[in-house]
Amino acid sequence: MRQADEEEFHAYVSARMDRWRRTAYLLCRDWHLADDLISVMIGKIYRHWREVARADNPDAYAQTVMTRTWLDERRRPWRRERATDVLPDLATEAADRVADRDSLDRLLATLAPRQRAVLVLRFYLDYSVEETAAILGISVGTVKSQTSRGLTTLRSTAPKMGA
Repeated sequence: MRQADEEEFHAYVSARMDRWRRTAYLLCRDWHLADDLISVMIGKIYRHWREVARADNPDAYAQTVMTRTWLDERRRPWRRERATDVLPDLATEAADRVADRDSLDRLLATLAPRQRAVLVLRFYLDYSVEETAAILGISVGTVKSQTSRGLTTLRSTAPKMGA
């Protein structure tokens, strides 16, 4: 890769890293897995940087890579590390932010992976139905039905969890 392309790539990734990491966490619900997902995604983007840089919407291209990588990894459970019952020590944060994040995490856990991906793309990242369909490689109708089913699940689960 040329030096100018390399610098452009690094600037692009640096500007989006925090958003990608938060999005990856919402998808996989584990910070370590989110970091792994981002690493794989960045590698894929790096290998195809010229194509990404020429894309009409490089951010949508990157989101497609992230979401499809996550869905692919979900289909290959033997490649993931096993979770343990003991959590590592975490830095303390404001109590309300932790409670909100915990509630969101528990609610997202009730959804199937594709429903979770659709809701994160639609409502957290604010993609349109059409953009979400393109990112996931599914039809607009499937996005609509997955959104409806996911929201129904969240509505029925939220009161039980006290969210």
